[in-house]
Formats: sequence, C-alpha cells, structure tokens
Amino acid sequence: MKKLFKTILNTIPRPLLIKLSYVSRPILTFFMRGNTYVDPIDGKGFKKFLPYGYEKQRDNVLSPSTLSLERHRLLWLYLQNETDFFSAELKVLHFAPEQAFYKRFRKMKNLEYTTTDLESPLADVKADICNLPFKDNMYDVIFCNHVLEHIPDDTKAMQEMYRILKPGGWGVFQIPQELDRETTFEDNTITDRKERARIFGQYDHVRIYGRDYFNKLRSIGFTVQEVDYTSTLQKEDVKKYCLAKGEIIPVVKK
Repeated sequence: MKKLFKTILNTIPRPLLIKLSYVSRPILTFFMRGNTYVDPIDGKGFKKFLPYGYEKQRDNVLSPSTLSLERHRLLWLYLQNETDFFSAELKVLHFAPEQAFYKRFRKMKNLEYTTTDLESPLADVKADICNLPFKDNMYDVIFCNHVLEHIPDDTKAMQEMYRILKPGGWGVFQIPQELDRETTFEDNTITDRKERARIFGQYDHVRIYGRDYFNKLRSIGFTVQEVDYTSTLQKEDVKKYCLAKGEIIPVVKK
C-alpha cells in the first residue's frame, strides 16, 4: 500500500487528487473503521490511519475520513482549545484550503470565509500569493499552511499577507521545518524532480526551512509565537489522535 500511495502522490496532479478523493473517502472510511485511533475533526474512529508521503512514506498518519494529517489534527485542536475561531465573527482568508477544513469552515455561520490559490479547485479566488487582489487591512485571520515552501519569493508572499491582515489580526503559517537547522536551505540549480524530492522532501518544494523562518516573519513586522502544541496535550490524546511533535506558529500583525 505504501508504494501505491507514493506513486499516486507523485504522478497524479494535486487538483485531480482532490476530485478523486471525494469518491475514495467514503469507501476508505467504511472499511477502516475501528476504535484504535480517532480523528478529532469529525470524531470518527479507525483501526489505523493510512500511510502518506511524497518521498519518505510515514505509516499511520492520513485519516481516511477527513484526509487530515498530523498537522491538520493538531491545528484543529489548537483552534478549538486556544482561540475564539469557532465563535467570534471573523473575516478569514485561507490559502490552498485543505480538504479536512474546507467544508467545515465554509458552513460556520460566524465566518466570512474566502479561499484562494492558483490551481486548487477549492479556491474561490485564483490569485498569486505574491500579488494578491485584496485591499489592505482586510482580514481578521489568515491560514497559509504548507504553502510558502513552494513559493520562490517567499519574502514577497509574507509581505502581501502582512498587508492584507488587519492590525491585531492573526494567522497560522505552518511550514515543513527542521528546528535543529539554524539557516534555511534552498538551491535553485536543483531542477530534477526526483532530486528535489530527495533533498527537499517533495518534488515541488523549493527550500527546507530552519529556525531563521521565525526571524524572517518578524522582519516583515509580525509578532511570532513558537508553540510546540503537542507537548501541551495529554499523552493519551497525542496517541489517540495520532499526532506528531509539531509547531503551530501563530503570528499577529502589530
């Protein structure tokens, strides 16, 4: 199964994968139901989760029902336990919306919810993150998770998000990051897909972020909080929800 999932991820374009998932999810949810693990996003239980990974496959990480990974389930718990996201009236912009959240956020009466991306079929607005068609100080909340590692000019993307976020507004900008790496690594001379996947972890990534990511956000003007949210949860919940150690990286516009 691991080889099959790896082949699918690396050969089928992401927009088509999203469309195919609507057919596969109900089938997987039925056959993998159980009591060992729980997806906190929809409360459904499974005997195990699916493997996932473009280069190195990780076992037991992808929820059959919501298609959430560890980072999605962790973010859901963070939003639920630490923010007023589910109750306050908020104007929200979501880059490259994840399927685990898309329909749920769309149905929430307290949100004015807009999605954006260049390619995703879930995007309301087709837009370049480095040249956004939105007014200054427009949004209360911005989600931009696992997007910046795809963007050649990530500084410009950060500046654009800062521009359209309201003063006092907040966001979550998760990225794949090696916390023991001080400096972000990128090399534009590496163009071969397999080589990029081997070095950066995915064929369409352009860098591996280090700890300097936090300072880069601060240089744009954001206040940045490093939150190892997994460590704040009960050990039994970390196991039950199949979570991995991870940063949330909430940011606030001063």
